[in-house]
Amino acid sequence: MDIFESVVAPRLVFILGVVNIVSGLAIFFTYRCIPGMNIGARLMKYAAYRRFYQFHCYIWWLFWGSVMVHAIFATGFYGVPSLS
Repeated sequence: MDIFESVVAPRLVFILGVVNIVSGLAIFFTYRCIPGMNIGARLMKYAAYRRFYQFHCYIWWLFWGSVMVHAIFATGFYGVPSLS
């Protein structure tokens, strides 16, 4: 396909990689069910965090959508690595 051979593909792979990292960190910091981690519980006393916490489920949609498009473009542009 022509889109994988264009200048846009590597840029899109990079941008989506950054979105994956940022949304992954956002999920981590709004996830309160990790054993031994009380980050969310300690941050719940701040109103700004509580507003941010409301978007936890939507961040998952952003994360997985970004991961899927990132994987498609990375595979289409860079190809599947050989094992030999």
